[in-house]
Amino acid sequence: MPLGQKVVLIGGGHNALITAFYLAKGGFKPTVLERREHLGGGAITEEFHPGFRASTLSHTLGPLRSDVARDLQLEKFNLHIIQPEPRLFAPSPDGRGLLFHNDTAKTAAALSHLPVKEGARYTEFAAALEEMSQVFGHIASITPPAIDHPSPEDFWNLLTTGRAVRGLGKTGIFDLLRWGPMAVADFVAEFFDTELLRAAIAARGIFGANLGPWSAGSTALLLLRAAADPHPVGSAAFPRGGLGEFSRALGEAAQHVGAEIRTNAEVQQILTKGGAVSGVVLTDGEEIACEAVVSGVDPKRTFFKLLDPANLDPVFAMRMKNFRVAGSVAKVHLALVDLPHFTSLSDTVSPDSFREALSGRIHIGHEIDYLEKAFDASKYGEISAAPVLDVTIPSILDPSVAPDGKHVLSAYFQFAPYKLKTGTWKERRGELASSVIKTLSAYAPNLPKLVEAAHVITPLDLETDYGFTGGHIFHGELALDQLFTMRPILDWARYQTPVKGLFLCSNGTHPGNGLTGASAANAAKEIIHELR
Repeated sequence: MPLGQKVVLIGGGHNALITAFYLAKGGFKPTVLERREHLGGGAITEEFHPGFRASTLSHTLGPLRSDVARDLQLEKFNLHIIQPEPRLFAPSPDGRGLLFHNDTAKTAAALSHLPVKEGARYTEFAAALEEMSQVFGHIASITPPAIDHPSPEDFWNLLTTGRAVRGLGKTGIFDLLRWGPMAVADFVAEFFDTELLRAAIAARGIFGANLGPWSAGSTALLLLRAAADPHPVGSAAFPRGGLGEFSRALGEAAQHVGAEIRTNAEVQQILTKGGAVSGVVLTDGEEIACEAVVSGVDPKRTFFKLLDPANLDPVFAMRMKNFRVAGSVAKVHLALVDLPHFTSLSDTVSPDSFREALSGRIHIGHEIDYLEKAFDASKYGEISAAPVLDVTIPSILDPSVAPDGKHVLSAYFQFAPYKLKTGTWKERRGELASSVIKTLSAYAPNLPKLVEAAHVITPLDLETDYGFTGGHIFHGELALDQLFTMRPILDWARYQTPVKGLFLCSNGTHPGNGLTGASAANAAKEIIHELR
């Protein structure tokens, strides 16, 4: 395809916007079509109660891959990133609490009160994770190789990956081979004895996935996430004004280099002619002719909702139908009249540091067995009575999201199955808010009296309102059999599809790891190469 030709991108999520940015810089004419009135997909800010605004779905940044951040230069578009300190607070029902600071040495020093030498072990763990992140970072930055007919570039990528692995040394290579398929509960147990410390770190290996800490391969997910941020407990950064500001800046960056963006423009169908893309049809009947289509929505929605299945080979269609997308995460937002008091802070920090200690993420799940029992409930279609929570109170550092003196509390709820064994989500959605309030009140007894309003997003809402098939926030299960050359399916992990001119760029592609921009950057490279 000659330069200057039109490419339509379906969906205005962060991956589609970043792909549009690179396509525009590459000389094409990308048009982003977003069905809702504002951009963002999973990275949006919405008012859920008068005066209270929350990052509705995602509540922290990935962070962006360093080369992507360097290319976009979002600071030029008035994006302000807040970096909380400490990064994570993990309380325990018995009144203990752990703080994970941005600085490894500071965290290690904070762990010195524990009965065993956990501080030194934490330093060792952080170093090991940093080393492994180099290998997984390289893997996340390349296009998965073609299995049957690898290209010269594939061989080069495999060679450089091999060099990165070899750089780990004999012991490091052995650890890599052992850790990848390991249950994350076993992984953290190799370093730590303290249950609260184990659970706070292990939670990263099961977040957003249908995995418990004793599930095989959950360590691989933790290591993949370390590729984006090697800190043991992950990222806690968020934009001032919420994640919607991040998406706004992405949109402006893409427009700045020539991309066109349209909201309230829902694609109803991808048109084909002779086995190749010819355009799209919007729900209002408008037809847009183009030479290529890039889907930023999940693969199942792309192939079975937007495309005529007659375009798909039966083997491909069968494999795609078996791509697992059942979500297990819900979201609860609380409007609070004041800041909750976590009792374990009294023995962790001085009173004048209480607010600061709660400014990052708050992890609820004090031991490995607690995490596993929460997962057990969802396996059988039940809502976890004692959920694992990943909580933020963004209004501490960003007062703009709540009325003066009041606060927003945003909580990821694990585990909440997409398919319930009894009842419907319409009937049982209220249980989520009640469970979050009850669970948090064991750590912050004054919380129930502070709740002015609650807003619940169930896995079914994630599908019907926000377009995530199966309610999966990562567009497909992050398990060993759905990663790298098998994401979304074997033989089609290179961002191309069986339909000529149709490409994928969402988190349903490799590496599929949240708000990092990695899927988009990798896809853009392959799309530009193919179209040229």
